[in-house]
Amino acid sequence: MFRALSRVLILGFLILTPVFANPAVNVTAIRVWPAADYTRITIEASSEISQKMMMLKDPDRLVLDLEGVDLNANLKSLANAISPNDPYIKQVRVGNFKPNVVRVVIDLKTQIKPNIFMLQPAGQYNHRLVLDVYPLQDPILSVIDKSNKPLETVQPVESKPVAEVKPLENKPVELPPVINEIKPEKPEPKLTETSVAPEAQVEKPITNKPATNKSGRLITIAIDAGHGGEDPGAQGANGSHEKDITLGIAKKLKERIDAEPNMRGILTRDGDYFIPLHGRVVKARNMQADLFISVHADAFVRPDARGSSVFALSEKGATSASARYLAKKENESDLIGGVSLDDKDANLARTLLDLSQTATINDSLKLGKAVLTRIGEINTLHKGSVEQAGFAVLKSPDIPSILVETAFISNPEEERRLNDDGYREKLVEAIMSGVKKYFSTNPALAKTKATN
Repeated sequence: MFRALSRVLILGFLILTPVFANPAVNVTAIRVWPAADYTRITIEASSEISQKMMMLKDPDRLVLDLEGVDLNANLKSLANAISPNDPYIKQVRVGNFKPNVVRVVIDLKTQIKPNIFMLQPAGQYNHRLVLDVYPLQDPILSVIDKSNKPLETVQPVESKPVAEVKPLENKPVELPPVINEIKPEKPEPKLTETSVAPEAQVEKPITNKPATNKSGRLITIAIDAGHGGEDPGAQGANGSHEKDITLGIAKKLKERIDAEPNMRGILTRDGDYFIPLHGRVVKARNMQADLFISVHADAFVRPDARGSSVFALSEKGATSASARYLAKKENESDLIGGVSLDDKDANLARTLLDLSQTATINDSLKLGKAVLTRIGEINTLHKGSVEQAGFAVLKSPDIPSILVETAFISNPEEERRLNDDGYREKLVEAIMSGVKKYFSTNPALAKTKATN
């Protein structure tokens, strides 16, 4: 009797052991970042997620099967996280497809190019499964066409970020009836191999302006709001996020540039979403920008660190330890924001392999000095000269590019000023004054059309 009972207990242990050895993956957060460029869905989890992706037609939809994932409240809430204003996704349905498999069906508004990849833990994040939904037609092409014709208004696609969805409490989530269409009655369609589409940009309205410079065209200035989306950047002592500060300043700078009769500003991002560092360079080149200004708000371990700085690219190493540290930190944005390792852009390769950057760097230093001098009139300077380091976002071979650290967001007093509209106006005016000073001695020349 004792032996028989022992055999039953041992058999039960062997049956139950795999269950405990391989617990279901727990989804801890869902985030959705809709934008004209692309929509990103991030599924953060306790460990890596194994998945299969399929594209189906009539109607257009994307199917994602998640293996070994617990269908908890966080994952179910993805269905409610899609904004009605999302330019590419109509709705999302989530449900159990078969044992140990959760199926996510994404109904689409238009044809898309998806890209999916897994990210290892970085920054404040755990494991992340990232799905990027790109438009089949790159929106930037229409903007480029407009810029090569008499200028007229280009209507943007409205982009509103969706805040992180909290777990639903004491409220069961009902699956929509249409989930019944998801049955394994037929062989599953063959998986579609996909790749990343080029980053797209739909510009804010561009008003008609006379082209008054010597080249007979408008001077185009690319304004890059640092960080965004999954990458919040530095956090201030009172809770401000660098990505919000930089976007607010960038929008004001665009308005100020657009007020000039012979200039226009273009934003690398106009909402709260992430753009890879190289994608910002490619956008500026595709828009045939004359200058590139990246806006940031630095942070340091000591709250008394203060002052503004301006940086340019260096081909020979950083000019100081602090510049090297800052470049390393800013270049880690791709790790935090999330970039696929399979994202290989031919235009980027040509950009980074171009060895004729010396003249461009010299122009960047001239621009940086003009801007730094003007900023020094409204704020303390952390460094009295333009510093250099290997910032990835400044690696354009043919566009003078600078990175402006507006102030230390980690300093409570400077954080307060960065959130003050009056100070932002002064800061924007200082940058604009520096830009005009630069062009007074370095007139813009005619540019050839960027190669795609």
